[in-house]
Amino acid sequence: MHYDVIIIGSGLGGLTAGAKLVKEGKSVLVLEQHDRPGGCATTFKRRDFTMEVGLHEMDGLHPRDIKKRIFDDIGLGERVTFLPVPEFYRFINERYELVIPHDPEEAKVLLKKTFPGEEKGIDDYFYHVLNVRRVMVAHKGKPDRSVGVFLDEIIGDEDLKLVLLGNLGYYHDDPYSLSWLYYLNAQGSYYGGTASFIQGGSQCLSDALSDLIKEQGGDVRLNQLVTSLDYQGDKVSGVSFKEMKGKNKGQIEQATAPQFIMNGSIPGLCGLLSKNDSAPLARSIKDMTIGASLLTVYYGFNKSLKEIGNKNYSTFIYDKSVKSQKDILGNMHSDFSTRSFTFVDYGQVDSRLAPEGKSVGAVCAIDYSSDWESLERSEYMRMKEDVADIITSRLEKILPGFREAVEYVEVATSLSVERFTLNPKGAVYGFAQHPGRSLDYLSALPGNIFIASAWGKIGGGFSGAMVSGYMTVIDLLRKS
Repeated sequence: MHYDVIIIGSGLGGLTAGAKLVKEGKSVLVLEQHDRPGGCATTFKRRDFTMEVGLHEMDGLHPRDIKKRIFDDIGLGERVTFLPVPEFYRFINERYELVIPHDPEEAKVLLKKTFPGEEKGIDDYFYHVLNVRRVMVAHKGKPDRSVGVFLDEIIGDEDLKLVLLGNLGYYHDDPYSLSWLYYLNAQGSYYGGTASFIQGGSQCLSDALSDLIKEQGGDVRLNQLVTSLDYQGDKVSGVSFKEMKGKNKGQIEQATAPQFIMNGSIPGLCGLLSKNDSAPLARSIKDMTIGASLLTVYYGFNKSLKEIGNKNYSTFIYDKSVKSQKDILGNMHSDFSTRSFTFVDYGQVDSRLAPEGKSVGAVCAIDYSSDWESLERSEYMRMKEDVADIITSRLEKILPGFREAVEYVEVATSLSVERFTLNPKGAVYGFAQHPGRSLDYLSALPGNIFIASAWGKIGGGFSGAMVSGYMTVIDLLRKS
């Protein structure tokens, strides 16, 4: 089998790249080790509930958003329904409870009323997140810094900083090691436009992209684990891949191509390359920090949570022990009885994840594989049950009647993420977005291999992955 381009992995970066390539007339093979396309943009069924794996809210989709142009270009059209999310988030830390709107002017009015004396800092914050291109031009040639340092420079009230960092877990686990410029660019997309959920779950987006590839002659093959990159001389010329399920389980096949796109991790790519190619790439990333993972508690409810008084789509809960930015990282490593988390109630929109009269929700918290990997199987399962009970009890205090509404609950840890995505340590955002993060490792790649994933130039998240996939193809076409 010979193709113009072989894509390893069918996360959103790989699928977007594939859809753009077939539109440009290229023959494409997408290989995915899981039984469905999408990576973190997938769903799974439990009883009569559809559980959303990774999507809380997708930023942007306003006229200036590059994703809008990407969707129009590849022909996504009306295949996917995007539902506006009613607000950015609700923030709770027992000292303050605020609902932050997506509209920046409304957000400024609310924050200035709540934190008198911080008007200038609030204006400075929103100027930066809404004018990131101007900010980047003004700071060209100057060293990057952390968002923690930025907030300390413009704001005095620690609780105001925490409110603004409510959704920090979308990007990283520590404001003092998160790039200021990366944060501004990502956060500005939420405030600069709106945010959406995909009706039916993110699997609908992944399936639509997969269908676009197949309808235009591309191949998307599931349950296929790439075991090696094959060489002709000193150049990568093909892949070997193994059937993971079914009557042909274990069967090895090969395919060839002149160009390859890796929709996976850089450490994983090192394991596929020859020693001559992997050694310089491994050296180039030896000082890079792998980002954090996520723990998710999936809930199926026997009713809409509106019936017990919940009015919000996303609720970010910080423990009262987090009194300043400096407390955040330690809290992320604390017991789940105090660790900060996010609760998403998909029943607040027409998500269609549950039958009439029921609903689905999810809790997400920063997680680390080191907390789980040494446990015996029985201890691991018991700890997951304990986490589910702890989180349920904490939500019961905020939403009386919550526990009684729970019909089904399941926990996925960082090890679950690692198993299904093959990302080391279950990292969902690739390399940590530290200030001044080097991209030198990209120059250590073989000349015909491109990266379209959270581990590439742009970074993680749904938007980052799709933009990465699209821009990777632009680069590939230009070079070829």
